[in-house]
Amino acid sequence: MITGGEPLSYNLGPLCTALKKMQVSIFLETCGAYPLTGQYDWICLSPKVNMEPRRDMLHAADELKVIIRDEADLAWAEKNAVLVKDKCKLFLQPEWSQYHKILPYIVSYVQENPKWMVSLQAHKFMQIP
Repeated sequence: MITGGEPLSYNLGPLCTALKKMQVSIFLETCGAYPLTGQYDWICLSPKVNMEPRRDMLHAADELKVIIRDEADLAWAEKNAVLVKDKCKLFLQPEWSQYHKILPYIVSYVQENPKWMVSLQAHKFMQIP
């Protein structure tokens, strides 16, 4: 998994080429604001409100994960969901500091909109930095 900060702010082509030669599956998590470099087996797009994702990145995404801090973020999620390919998996994830406040709303929203699933930051629950 290539994640953390924004990995596509770097040219990942050489790294992906080397990993593919070793037959390593490569998963990427990105905000989608930078051009895609490298070859991936799975792309998780987690767009940020302050950095619009590129259209080509929306089309390349296998998974759309939108962080939800408040109810207004659901409109952002829906705006991006209509731009991804049909088979893209859709996830809503509560922002950690707002978890207790926003999770009930997310669960209710997903029940009413079953195209979405709930995603949680398991490492936070396990207290892993």
